[in-house]
Amino acid sequence: MLDNHLLEELATFAQTKTLAETATKLNITQPTVTRGMQKLEEQLGVKLFERHPNRLTLNATGKLAAAEATRLLAAQREAVTRIRNFDSSHQTFPIATTLPGPLLYLQHTQGHLPTTTHLPTTLLAPERVTTALTSQQAIVVLTNQPLDTPLITSQSIGIERLAVNLNQFMYQANQATVSFAELQGLNFIVLRDIGPWRDIIQQAIPNAQFFYQEQRAALLALTKSANLPFFTTNLSIFDPTFTTNQVTEQRVCLPINDVAAQMTVYATYLRTEKTRVQPLITQLSTHWPN
Repeated sequence: MLDNHLLEELATFAQTKTLAETATKLNITQPTVTRGMQKLEEQLGVKLFERHPNRLTLNATGKLAAAEATRLLAAQREAVTRIRNFDSSHQTFPIATTLPGPLLYLQHTQGHLPTTTHLPTTLLAPERVTTALTSQQAIVVLTNQPLDTPLITSQSIGIERLAVNLNQFMYQANQATVSFAELQGLNFIVLRDIGPWRDIIQQAIPNAQFFYQEQRAALLALTKSANLPFFTTNLSIFDPTFTTNQVTEQRVCLPINDVAAQMTVYATYLRTEKTRVQPLITQLSTHWPN
């Protein structure tokens, strides 16, 4: 059995190239590193280094050993993380989401969820959904794309519907609904972090300009002083900074009737967790707003 600290020293030496920098990075003495490398060679029964006056380099076997050490250490860290996340997930019920609207919905309904439910404060990157589930970082992830693999499945829990809030004197405001094409050429105030909606509006509305805001408070402040249109969804009612009066006093909220303005939201989870997650999925879908 190889000692982890020896593997760490070898992997670090492969990065830093010198004993002195290895010792500094690991906060140990250089003689300790030298003895460790000699001990590792003895344990493996192979020569790992080419020794020159005042210089030590890895030979071909040493480079392979360093790569294997790096891989083993990473695998061990991942295993420890999975074990800890597994234990934590069975004491709590962690949920993640790749979408900002469902995050607002989760935060609004938190008081009605089991006390063990743990909600995120930030969005999960879409490419990390599988990793988050298999590592037990999350038991359920809300996504706009379903997954169907031998390990993972998804259930639809509701639809997020995009709407635009127009100045009441604009000619489009006299309609019951509006299309993306009818919004072409307009300027919009938009929250920067709106997930996949950002690509949708930029691709669907020709010749439009979007003035992105980092903070919700800044966006809502601009809606009071500027006549530029902005977007909301049926989940915006759960935004604590959102007020109906700000929309209805000077604006008309029109649903966008394009298919691309309707986004299905899925609860994605490990197949082995179906019994555990089903009550939550039922609750979220039952109270999903129209």
